[in-house]
Amino acid sequence: MVFAIDMHVHVPQEPGLPEGKLAEQMRRYFRAPAPPTVEEMAALYERLDLLGVVFTIDDETVSGEKPSSNDWVAEVVRRWPNRFIGFVTVDPWKGKLALRELERGVKELGLRGLKLHPAVQAFEPNDRRFYPLYEKCVELGIPVLFHSGFGATGAGLPGGAGIKLKYCAPIPYYDDVAADFPDLTIILAHPAWPWVEEQVAVALHKGNVFIDLSGWAPRYIPEALIREANTRLQDKIMFGSDYPFISPERWLREFEQLPIKDEVRPKILRENAKRALKIDNV
Repeated sequence: MVFAIDMHVHVPQEPGLPEGKLAEQMRRYFRAPAPPTVEEMAALYERLDLLGVVFTIDDETVSGEKPSSNDWVAEVVRRWPNRFIGFVTVDPWKGKLALRELERGVKELGLRGLKLHPAVQAFEPNDRRFYPLYEKCVELGIPVLFHSGFGATGAGLPGGAGIKLKYCAPIPYYDDVAADFPDLTIILAHPAWPWVEEQVAVALHKGNVFIDLSGWAPRYIPEALIREANTRLQDKIMFGSDYPFISPERWLREFEQLPIKDEVRPKILRENAKRALKIDNV
């Protein structure tokens, strides 16, 4: 049994691809070190006895940049099967190509979920043009991980690099999707500031919605979310780091200082993720 499941891990860039235009800005925002290698990432997760959910983000239609491939994510999982589970990424604007890539990622590559970032990918999650993606997730029996709330990508740049935060509001976007797809497991990544109360409401109201706490060092997580994690949402909230921007080592160290009940800690660190991912043997 692993110590914990990290629901939010950005896989290092695929060899041969140039660094994205906003990568340096992201490191400055988080005061993060130079990009790690996959070997360094695997060694860290081995040392901490963690299972990490790894993925990349395809926003090629918007950014014009070629993303790290799902084949690369699958290769990382293949090399360290006891340390990582992979999620597919697709660009929702690619239509039928995105659907085919989603199916290929699950059926041929063995990936276990879908990662979407509506702000970076510039789409409204409740736009019915994208509903076939969710239908395919239900058919394949996999969860979808949505970025929610404030986005660090582009933060501080003129116009936020053109990225619009509105696409990651829990209400109406994720609440609509959860209502329209009750058999779809939805994970809202990050405390959804400045809409944390909306995020809590959606997770309380929709039985198919979970929250991961990634992207925020625990000492900065909004108090309302800590309170709900201890009480009404103790079966819905999960550990996530946002590696490499926030180290899981730092996250876990600060998590120890939070006023979380002893009986709730293993739920946040491991048990809730096992249910969301539908896995038992970890």
